[in-house]
Amino acid sequence: MNTQNQSRAESAIYYPLGEALPDLGSTIELAPGVRWLRMKLPFALDHINLWLLLDEINGIAGWTIVDCGIANDETRASWEKIFATQLDGLPVLRVIVTHMHPDHVGLSQWLCEKWNAPLWISMTDYLTAQWLSCKEGGAAIGARAGGGGSADHFQKHGLTTPEDLEKIRARSNYYSNMVPGVPRQYRRILDGENILIGGRQWQVIMGYGHAPEHASLYCESLGVLISGDMLLPRISTNVSVYDAEPDGDPLGLYLDSLDRYLPLPEDTLVLPSHGKPFTGMKPRIAQLKAHHDERLADTLGACKKPATAREIVPVLFKRELDIHQLTFAMGEAIAHLNYLLRRGKLRRQLCDDGVLRFSEV
Repeated sequence: MNTQNQSRAESAIYYPLGEALPDLGSTIELAPGVRWLRMKLPFALDHINLWLLLDEINGIAGWTIVDCGIANDETRASWEKIFATQLDGLPVLRVIVTHMHPDHVGLSQWLCEKWNAPLWISMTDYLTAQWLSCKEGGAAIGARAGGGGSADHFQKHGLTTPEDLEKIRARSNYYSNMVPGVPRQYRRILDGENILIGGRQWQVIMGYGHAPEHASLYCESLGVLISGDMLLPRISTNVSVYDAEPDGDPLGLYLDSLDRYLPLPEDTLVLPSHGKPFTGMKPRIAQLKAHHDERLADTLGACKKPATAREIVPVLFKRELDIHQLTFAMGEAIAHLNYLLRRGKLRRQLCDDGVLRFSEV
């Protein structure tokens, strides 16, 4: 996106609360019965936004939690402070998880057991979280940012530095450390379903590409969209190819999914999982699409001679990357290559050294 267009798109995005952020253990009310809280994350992306929705089920008043944070003592302590000071003496009635990534589902088991509350989540993401949180799943498939299986996956795409491969293999318990388990039972949520929360209908909008089956929640009467990770105000959602589905096209799925938000009203208040609540959803979608168009053009240009995904990483990411960031970047590079491969722009060859290389058609 050129500088003028980027400036225009950014000026169309508005943050109604300005620089206001909820302190740890506190909340900010954004709409009637909708409260915003934040938890710390031990990554460069250092926070996650979580949501409390005032609810009533079977005549019992209480709260629905949307997303959970990772499973560690600091997050549990933050929740305990929320319970003591922010629930107005009411119980948690259910836990809704937008998708299976650790910062969203990590503490679901603890929260559900503590409050004897059901977990609501899409089937695909529930089963994926259940599998990855066990030892066999984490080692066999690899976790979100790398695991035992991911080292072979990335090696086939040109990441051959022994030190990097060893660090990735050592992360086979990456997912299960942050998601030690999920509830044994769950309530499946489906695309287009309307969930009654506190007397208001919240429509499920499924999105794909970032996670297997990501649920956003839209309340027409409040003009509020809980977008999860599908729509973020300043950073681009991670879209990666994982070793379990090496020929997948998550970028195509993600870009198509963005169109599902376009029918929503212009003034919809978007509640993202990272960053601040904002309006200006449609220009943000246009900005995200333009961003990926530029990345795809850069990827295609870098494949005028055969190139691996590892060689594409510095084309897409100009900064130094630690091993955590490198695994994300590898997944994204493969996603851009697979997108172009699916659309006949690139060809792929398995070379004699066992590495896949992509070249322009």
